Amino acid sequence: MDRGTIVRGALEILDEGGLESLSMRSLGRHLGYEAMALYRHVDGREGILEAVVDHLLATLELPSATGSWEDYLRGFADAMRGLAHRHPQAFPLVATTHPAAPWLCPPLRSLALVDQFFVDLRTLGWDRESSVEAYQAFAGFLLGFLLMETARLGVGTAPPDVPLDEGGPDDPRGRDRGLDLTAYPTLVDLRPLLEGDRCEEEFLAGTESLLERLRRIERSPV
Repeated sequence: MDRGTIVRGALEILDEGGLESLSMRSLGRHLGYEAMALYRHVDGREGILEAVVDHLLATLELPSATGSWEDYLRGFADAMRGLAHRHPQAFPLVATTHPAAPWLCPPLRSLALVDQFFVDLRTLGWDRESSVEAYQAFAGFLLGFLLMETARLGVGTAPPDVPLDEGGPDDPRGRDRGLDLTAYPTLVDLRPLLEGDRCEEEFLAGTESLLERLRRIERSPV
């Protein structure tokens, strides 16, 4: 038994029975081990849930940044939606657990994934400021739509009932906690922009975009 086996077993339980069905005991039974043996590899149920989220995002197949930026974002959205469709019981974990840093936006919540997203957007011609705006708007759309879609399948979308202890925006633990960004130079460069509070601006811009779409629908012939 190793950590990978435990994470895959936990995902199997989540896929079959949802978050409430996963406990250290149920996972031990599923794998054929005593629950206490699992603690040699993971830090309890909390650690398992975080590892499942990391595993799901690590398996996401991202599009290549060789065409247009529209094709790239369309492919990225399709990949994230495909993940939600394959694992609807587990996807709310991706969307509702604290991200790796408080200035990241779920469901695009891992350092490696977001760093690659920015590298690709920069390759496709986006500058620093516009790429951060695109990331925040794109993540907000994915979060709202995919949670709504999984909820329509009858999946609970409440956060897990364990403290994930990343800290909040006013908690020093949530700011740094020894976060090592050495491998992610693009995030180091963009972090000051990502830490800015653009919620009001994003909400107003998103509302106007929605209203413009509704105007087109209202003007369309029946």
